[in-house]
Amino acid sequence: MKKTKSKFIKVRCKDCENEQILFDKASSPVSCHICGSKLATPKGGKAEIKGELLEIIE
Repeated sequence: MKKTKSKFIKVRCKDCENEQILFDKASSPVSCHICGSKLATPKGGKAEIKGELLEIIE
């Protein structure tokens, strides 16, 4: 079986400290559900994380 290199990550918003789980290869901008700040922006492959990376979920 082929194993994917994509992962889900837990990120904390720098503005309101909300924790959210997102895909590390987000193809569209990801905003915080609470305050609307950008948590990640797409960069072709892996997303650029704007919040604080807390955990990589395997």
